Amino acid sequence: MYLSKLKIWNFRKFGSNSNDIENRPADFEIDFNSGLNVLVGANDAGKTAIIDAIKSVLDTHSGEWRYRITEDDFYGNSEKLKIECLFGGMTDNEAKNFIEWLNFDDEIRDGNGTQLRVFLISDKKGKFNKPHTIIKAGFDSEGYDMSYEAREYLKTVYLKPLRDVESEFVPRKNSRISQILMGDNAFKKELLKDNGKNHNLTKAFAEFNQVVEKYFRGEESEIVIDGGSPLNVDDKGGRIGKKIDERLENFFTKSDAKESKFTVTRETLKDLLENIELGFKEGKKHGLGSLNRLFIAAELLHLNKDDWTGIRLGLIEEIEAHLHPQAQLKVIESLQKDENKGVQLILTTHSPNLTSKVKLKNLILISKILGDNKYAAFPLTKERTRLKDENIKKLEKFLDVTKSNLFFANGIILVEGWAEELIIPELAKLIGYDLVEYGVSVINVAGINFEEYAKVFQTNYDTAIDIPVSILTDDDIHDDMGTEKKTHEEKKQEQESKNNKIKELEDQSVKVCVGENWTLEWVLYNSVFQEHFKKVIREVHSGTPKFQDDDGADFSEKLKEKLKNKSLDKTEIAYRFADLLRETNYCLEHGNCSSCIPIDNIKNDSNLKYIVDGIKYACGYLNDEEHEEQ
Repeated sequence: MYLSKLKIWNFRKFGSNSNDIENRPADFEIDFNSGLNVLVGANDAGKTAIIDAIKSVLDTHSGEWRYRITEDDFYGNSEKLKIECLFGGMTDNEAKNFIEWLNFDDEIRDGNGTQLRVFLISDKKGKFNKPHTIIKAGFDSEGYDMSYEAREYLKTVYLKPLRDVESEFVPRKNSRISQILMGDNAFKKELLKDNGKNHNLTKAFAEFNQVVEKYFRGEESEIVIDGGSPLNVDDKGGRIGKKIDERLENFFTKSDAKESKFTVTRETLKDLLENIELGFKEGKKHGLGSLNRLFIAAELLHLNKDDWTGIRLGLIEEIEAHLHPQAQLKVIESLQKDENKGVQLILTTHSPNLTSKVKLKNLILISKILGDNKYAAFPLTKERTRLKDENIKKLEKFLDVTKSNLFFANGIILVEGWAEELIIPELAKLIGYDLVEYGVSVINVAGINFEEYAKVFQTNYDTAIDIPVSILTDDDIHDDMGTEKKTHEEKKQEQESKNNKIKELEDQSVKVCVGENWTLEWVLYNSVFQEHFKKVIREVHSGTPKFQDDDGADFSEKLKEKLKNKSLDKTEIAYRFADLLRETNYCLEHGNCSSCIPIDNIKNDSNLKYIVDGIKYACGYLNDEEHEEQ
């Protein structure tokens, strides 16, 4: 069985201020895979709210992590909230635990056609003017109380963000290690039967306690050390016990005389487990990264218990905590393998490194809805997006760490190559749109293969993703582009066909901006940046005579020639030109000296228009008036 759907009314940012939670659609719904689910999205998109919503309905194996509804959880001015969990994919052996609350429907595609609905309703003005919360199950509006035994089968594993692993490993009363062990059948059945009195570890520890007691009484035990020497050969422990008893004799009257007794701990199995410490066999001090992996491995024991007929659901926030990039890859690859073991995981992450290795079908983007202020969940599957099988194969092959940050951006600019990736952020700063401040990512697709990346953000149903995506591409047509094999007209038609194909991607939140000039380098050369750009080219190609000549016609022809035969060092030029824009930032903005370029001249340059438009759109503005009002 697995958690197939979560519905939310008026919880945190998912709400509508309407207290009619029974007769209207949910404010937020999310469908989960039966295996791995990784929630991605910009900060404050609601990823943690989703995890807390699940925890508020279901218990956790570590009871202290179950979420309790507070007044701050109610959306806006609403006074009622509701959270509903739907479970599917049940085997008959699992379904028997919930027989009183199940719905039997042959149309349900999961498992044997059974479905379980568990829901929470909270009233802000409940008893004592505090939120009053009830949890019920069943498919009618009122629902029915669930038994304690049934709820035991719905416990989840939860790992909080920024885990204090060293503290969790400390032996103490109700330690995490003891809770994990007591939940396993190796101990659970014994604990339920006779509090573990007959468990092998309990018996062994009782014998050890007898050894300890005899040691402090000066009595020899059957235990030998150092190749056969009796444990109490020096009688040091016996002298300690004798001294304490002599003092006690003076503290008590003969009628209530007492004798001391040394023990390691009480002899119950629970006490024993609470004194167990988990570490590495090597024994040396380990860092938080290694300890975090050990902690995750121990916690996930709950999901791999033998003969368990309840849900195997793990909730992990920021799984990358304390893990370096290579460790993140090892962990996520391991967890993806659990998909075939009946284990369901719902994770949140802010790591592009981690998401670069997650299959697209396991990613769920949490974002605002286009044209609405509400949030929705967008699974990045071929069923829910416009991605085709061939698109998915390419993305999963080429979607590396630098490109995966698009899953966490507020806006995206897709560009053809390194030059655009280096120059556009600096150009954006000059016109007042710092891409870092706006949370906009520039993604280099290394060519004109924009289709895969654009379709990630285009859904095939009514609700669209409100993340502006700009596609910036050059026209690539110039006056003498004909070759021996193709005429100018043939090359022109070929380029126009490519441009039209890219323009077809413009839909929903995707905007295509095509330059009316040749490559980016030709655009910059013909723009208000001409002198600055010529300076950089002269530095990079100092051995080219015509670049050192002040004759504009010669410079132009030589630049065109190098662009055509691809001998221009575009990457080095881009690096240096970006540096120049960065270093002369004040002068370019200032507008009152002979060498500066006024901002309006940049914004109004027809050569740069497609770049400027793409920057504005990705930052969420279509015109400068809206931007200035902010």
